[in-house]
Amino acid sequence: MPLPPYKKWVVIGTTGSGKSTLAEALASRLPGDFIELDALHWEPSWQEAPDDVFRARVAGHLSASQAWVVAGNYSTTRDLVWPQAQAVIWLDYPLWTIFWRLTRRTFRRWWTQELLWGKNRENLFHHLKLWSEESLFHWLFKTYWRRKREYPQLLALPEYKHLVLFHFSSPEDTNHWLTSLE
Repeated sequence: MPLPPYKKWVVIGTTGSGKSTLAEALASRLPGDFIELDALHWEPSWQEAPDDVFRARVAGHLSASQAWVVAGNYSTTRDLVWPQAQAVIWLDYPLWTIFWRLTRRTFRRWWTQELLWGKNRENLFHHLKLWSEESLFHWLFKTYWRRKREYPQLLALPEYKHLVLFHFSSPEDTNHWLTSLE
């Protein structure tokens, strides 16, 4: 299958669904840049960048390239990204699929002490506190069903009618699509 003609993509889904992995793989097949919103959002010691700083970073990266693939869907920057995007990839996987992917990723990052966005490392203790806002598992359970309701509503808004939707309900479907691109 030939590459779709779109030059500006955004990959959305809940935490742990594989947004960054897919966006980076897609960007490597296109003549464009990979833009990871988490990398622009997180400061050292897991501090969130102030909204104005985060928005300026995102706007700068978007305007610096004629073609890009954005990984992530922060509501504070959606009005910058989505109007310019041409296509959206929604990774809409079952909860337990995402849960196990998130578990494997979190443990791998913790075990290897992977440096995330040049600033941070996973703290396993924080993630195991499922009641805590610091836990990615807490965030997954808090947002999973909201995203399933919210994304179709957002995509139906008149200002986003221009977006072509690629909706994948399993990692296998996503991988098949990605590997089929020439």
